[in-house]
Amino acid sequence: MNIDLTTPISEEAAARLQVGDTVTLTGYILCGRDAVLPRVIRMAEEGKAEELGAELKGNVIFHTAVSPAGVGPTSSNKLEIESSIEPLSRLGVKMHLGKGQLHPETVAALDKYNAVYAVIPPVTALLGEKTLEQKLIAFPELGMEALYQLKVDHYPAIIAAAHGRSIYEQES
Repeated sequence: MNIDLTTPISEEAAARLQVGDTVTLTGYILCGRDAVLPRVIRMAEEGKAEELGAELKGNVIFHTAVSPAGVGPTSSNKLEIESSIEPLSRLGVKMHLGKGQLHPETVAALDKYNAVYAVIPPVTALLGEKTLEQKLIAFPELGMEALYQLKVDHYPAIIAAAHGRSIYEQES
C-alpha cells in the first residue's frame, strides 16, 4: 500500500503502517547519525529537549549527514544509531529512516513505542529535488553530522519494521 504521510506523524497513522508499505513523507524531519543521536537523547533525558529547536514527538529521524553533496541514508545498525532507536521512540519519534537490517530487540522496541523503521534507497539525486529547506538546529561543531531539520516533499521510503515484524525476517 502506498501512503502519503505528513509530519508530525500521529499515533494513529503510525499504528496503521505495515511492513512492506511504501510511504512518502512531507513536512519537517530531523537528520542525525552516530555523533549526534546520543547527544539528543542525553538532552531529552536531562529535560532539555526544547533546546534542540525541534519537537521529537511525532517526528522522523533520518539516519544521514547533511553535506553539500546532498543526503543519503547511512547504516542504521551501527551501534550508536541502533542503540538510539529505542530511547528516541520512547521520547515520541514515530519513524526512523535509514538502511540495513535491525536486531530483533530493536524491532520489538519499535513495537513497544508504536514507532516504525523505514528504509530509504540511497538515491541522493532524487532526495535532493525533494528537499525544500535545510536548517542546522543543534551541535554545529559536528559539521555535516550535526542535527539538521529538513523540509521535504514526498520523500520515498519502505516500512521495514513495524508491530514486532521486520521485512528482513525469513519466512518459515
